[in-house]
Amino acid sequence: MTFGFPDADALLAQYPLPDYLRDNVRPGLEQLLASMAEDRALNANGHARALHIIADDLSRLKAIADDRSRYPDIADVEIRQPLFILGLPRCGTSFLHALMEGDPQIRTPLMWEVAEPSPPPEAATADTDPRISRFDEHLRAQLGGDADELLKAHPLGAKIPQECGSFMTTSFQSSNPCMFQHLPRFYDWFKGIDATFRYEVHKMWLQHLGWRHPGRHWVLKIQEHMYKLPALRSVYPDAIFIQPHRDPTTVIASISQLISVIRGPSYDQLDLHALGAEFLQLWWDGVKFCMDYRRAHPDLPIYDMRYKDLVADPVSTIRAAYDHFGWDFTPESEKGMLGWLRENPAGKHGPRSYSLADYGLTAEQVSDRFAEYIETYHAYL
Repeated sequence: MTFGFPDADALLAQYPLPDYLRDNVRPGLEQLLASMAEDRALNANGHARALHIIADDLSRLKAIADDRSRYPDIADVEIRQPLFILGLPRCGTSFLHALMEGDPQIRTPLMWEVAEPSPPPEAATADTDPRISRFDEHLRAQLGGDADELLKAHPLGAKIPQECGSFMTTSFQSSNPCMFQHLPRFYDWFKGIDATFRYEVHKMWLQHLGWRHPGRHWVLKIQEHMYKLPALRSVYPDAIFIQPHRDPTTVIASISQLISVIRGPSYDQLDLHALGAEFLQLWWDGVKFCMDYRRAHPDLPIYDMRYKDLVADPVSTIRAAYDHFGWDFTPESEKGMLGWLRENPAGKHGPRSYSLADYGLTAEQVSDRFAEYIETYHAYL
């Protein structure tokens, strides 16, 4: 079935933005709408979901822009030495992000803040803001039966650190829509863009969230930073990085299962073999962009980390990263991380089941595709 989508200008008229934001959002929005319209397998729920996601992104960007106009001091907030977690999905990046958030020095975007950013969050109400309970109620209502399966693979909840891809979707220069829907036209366009604008929007978000609730260090994560390191560093020239590493054969099976759960509601029939091939290539693209950039910029301030070390001894592994960057690892840092580990034991939400064969892949195919990565980082796998 073919569903219609509104044109970009009609949508932008519903969410008036300052000229600079509107003019830079439009190209990505046009590409996204065109690509969504080409997806013949999308069901009615998927169509409604796609429109909702676009409206939500435009609404959240407008909220950020409106507050920035209302409170001009937001634009003066300094973002110093943000730390970005890179790497393939399912390499412990969410685990690392959540553990570091346990350190009182660390500030991460929280899910409730990103979902409903206006008015800007405040430190004084960080635990009592009514948006916290509202987010959790909405999450359970929206996910329904999918919630339990998603929680096995990825932490969800109002006070869980949110991936900063949820900032960048509001720029319409993010690959995140490709997690929800098969969008080859949009993905090809995304790979070729400069993406400086998306990091300008990203910085707007950090300034917004940190204005009344600052932290000593910002820690951010989303895999798609790997694609656009030149643009990231043009906006954040003092950024630093951690990259955990893990065997790609395990990674691809795990992320394919998660994406199948995310995409499932949008399709009456999901071709798992096509999904496996799509994401084998998509994740390789990101790794390749990152490897090429790192090779050309050997002075990049980055700390490579073994997934196995992070799982076996998370506190010592993170302490070593702090030492590498000259950050203070305090008794409160350790206490916060150990507290998170006690409250979130491995397998808290039940075991997951997946295999490469479910997605038409073999270990040999994955190893062949990622041969350059495996050779380069074999000491960390």
